[in-house]
Amino acid sequence: MEKQRIINQQMKIETLRWFNNRLEMIDQRILPAAFEYLSYYTAHSVAEGIRNMVVRGAPAIGVAAAYGVALEALKLQDNSAAEFTSGMETGFSVLAASRPTAVNLFWALQRMRTVWQGVAEQSPRQIAQRLLAEAHEVLAEDIRINKAMGAHGAALLKDGARVLTHCNAGALATAGWGTALGVFRSAVEAGKKISVIADETRPFLQGARLTAWEMVQEHIPVTLITDNMAGHLMAHGEIDAVVVGTDRVAANGDVANKIGTYMVAVLAKRHNIPFYVACPLSTIDMNIATGKDIPIEERSVEEVKGFRDYHWAAEGVKIRNPAFDVTPAELVTGLITEKGVVLNPDAQGIRKLFETN
Repeated sequence: MEKQRIINQQMKIETLRWFNNRLEMIDQRILPAAFEYLSYYTAHSVAEGIRNMVVRGAPAIGVAAAYGVALEALKLQDNSAAEFTSGMETGFSVLAASRPTAVNLFWALQRMRTVWQGVAEQSPRQIAQRLLAEAHEVLAEDIRINKAMGAHGAALLKDGARVLTHCNAGALATAGWGTALGVFRSAVEAGKKISVIADETRPFLQGARLTAWEMVQEHIPVTLITDNMAGHLMAHGEIDAVVVGTDRVAANGDVANKIGTYMVAVLAKRHNIPFYVACPLSTIDMNIATGKDIPIEERSVEEVKGFRDYHWAAEGVKIRNPAFDVTPAELVTGLITEKGVVLNPDAQGIRKLFETN
């Protein structure tokens, strides 16, 4: 990996980009204190970037995985057909093992495998170019989908709405524009004056570090709160809607998102505040019947002990660090997708999205 420091932060956010035959990804672990791109050349290095949270957010992970496959093919393109196949299979396996909860990872890998199978009779060099072209399309398609979702979601927000979001589902979590934050961007683009309330999102602080940073960059009014302040603001009538992203949606509408989302959804239900989830169809896993079947990643206890090199937890204490929780469909007011909004989502409503796809 190589580091490239960016001086000017007032720019379009390109979470991932193809530059000089390599994949570059913003190192989200050091935002907002510093802004750097890291360079990747193999599937193994991309998998490490996904696992170590250089890139995060289900759509962005999917795009990164697609490029990981293409990079591995480019690395192997001068090998024999047998060596190419063996190396590619290893690359697919390494990428698949990087993070378990985000279904876009597996969606992207299957899409790239299907493309590979379709041109399997061609030379390794030709296959590599075809896979790279597909990775480019995965990135471009993600942005198109996000903007479509944004338009559907923006229609749900009234002018002047104060909208709570949890974690980061913005340009940094996608190829660009964002899912939940894409809804906010689209609302502002449509002329609506909205303001964002961002939960800091313990323990990795994606809301404080990333969501707040994105909104500040674009001059969208944003207020940062700690995770345990949401109920207080709801009780005092200071939140009009909640919009979050998701890493996987089960076939019945149950939603897996960053840990703490379930608590926000329960509070929103208690206070009659609409709770929306912005998700592309690629994040809906029709092979998972309910949220109980969604694998929940447990991350390092070091993330809970403190932040970076500073620890505040007592030594010797037992720690749990589930990275996600599941919000039952009954708490979800609507799923915002590129095909439209599914209110009160259930298995039948979600199935219809794919019937018209």
